[in-house]
Amino acid sequence: MIMMRLQKFLSEAGFCSRRHGEELIVSGSVKVNGLVVKELGTKIDPEKDIVEVGGNRIEAKDDLIYIALNKPKGYVTTCSQERDKIVLDLIDISERVYPVGRLDKDSSGLLLLTNDGRLHNILSHPSFDHEKEYDVLVSLPVPDEALGKMAAGIHLLGSRTRPAEVKRISPNQFRIVLKEGRNRQIRRMVEKVGNRVKDLKRIRISNVKLGNLKEGHWRYLTEKEKRELLKDIN
Repeated sequence: MIMMRLQKFLSEAGFCSRRHGEELIVSGSVKVNGLVVKELGTKIDPEKDIVEVGGNRIEAKDDLIYIALNKPKGYVTTCSQERDKIVLDLIDISERVYPVGRLDKDSSGLLLLTNDGRLHNILSHPSFDHEKEYDVLVSLPVPDEALGKMAAGIHLLGSRTRPAEVKRISPNQFRIVLKEGRNRQIRRMVEKVGNRVKDLKRIRISNVKLGNLKEGHWRYLTEKEKRELLKDIN
């Protein structure tokens, strides 16, 4: 019999981070064998005990999967969509995985997919400061002043965007690194400075780079990439 702390089980099952697991336990959201458990020191036997959160049973995962995909334009990042091509159509494995975050239909580039429920939280929560890097091609030559405004932050939908790193590539192209991910953020920022995005490609998420991965193709993350990406889970 191998006993394990309840919050560690929730984390290793890929349901949530250990820290969020502790919050769920204290709030009374977790049941073990039908009984609510609120004590953080509670230990369970993963092979025998039944753990539920919100009425859903949490199963231990033998193998968590992490995938990098080069998403082509025209695919949506939802798991099902009528009349639209979805990114899951490009992943030919039997295990069920889900996109982490979003990359809009008209954009291409790096998208992560996994069956680890913790990953979405650490990539989307502002406290983790994970970087996302994009190559942006615009319709008109972009002045230095416009690049400076995007770097400093622009008011969008009632609040200012966080400071960003911006580097010119050519008169009509620049590279931008964000630490947040608002809906269609880069397109809205470019419109605010009087221009329009022609092509948008994500080339990096945190330590994971798109590299020479061909469009429409995917690969498993390396052990080094997984360790670095998940280092904030505790």
